Amino acid sequence: MNDIFSFALLCFTSYLTLVNPLGLMPVFMGMTSALDQHERSVIARKALLIAFIAMVAFAFSGQFIFNFFGISINGLRIVGGFLFFNMGYEMMQAKLSKVKVTQSEVNDSEEEDDISVTPLAIPMICGPGVITNSIVLMKDAEEPEFVAVLVAVMLVVCLITFVILLSAGRILKFLGSTGNKVLMRIMGLIIMVIAVEFFVSGIRPILQDILRGV
Repeated sequence: MNDIFSFALLCFTSYLTLVNPLGLMPVFMGMTSALDQHERSVIARKALLIAFIAMVAFAFSGQFIFNFFGISINGLRIVGGFLFFNMGYEMMQAKLSKVKVTQSEVNDSEEEDDISVTPLAIPMICGPGVITNSIVLMKDAEEPEFVAVLVAVMLVVCLITFVILLSAGRILKFLGSTGNKVLMRIMGLIIMVIAVEFFVSGIRPILQDILRGV
């Protein structure tokens, strides 16, 4: 039971900080500024449904991707560690990570009728960090109950993000610019800690294999 709880906590904290719904709020409000609350709700719901499906799809297809390209899970953990650390560092500067969305994508979205798929669902919600996290955590979920916990956490985080995006106007007004930046820096720090854990867990078995061969 303790193992399941620890795994669930890792899944929840990593997904919530990587999706970063508080950091998405200003961008979401800007892209939907011409829409009413109902239209925002439709776009947010569609985006998060697509993002959830993408998370699950990458999680379950991860092993096939490994076998097809000859990628090791430890190599992905190391790369994920660097990726998460970079995202966390940018969040520590109170910026929306460039790894998730570029300014040109935001500008292009303003000219399109439907922004729910791109850039909102992918890559803003389900970006490279979330995809990597899904593949790595699914690899660690060796028992069916762990797989169920992982999928449940994905759903919970998407629901939390949906509620936050719909309440973005009120939350931003309540937090103010300073409060929003403080929370973003805290989440950035959490991501950097997770990044170190990913990097260490990936490089340790590689170093052990090297030492055994010496």
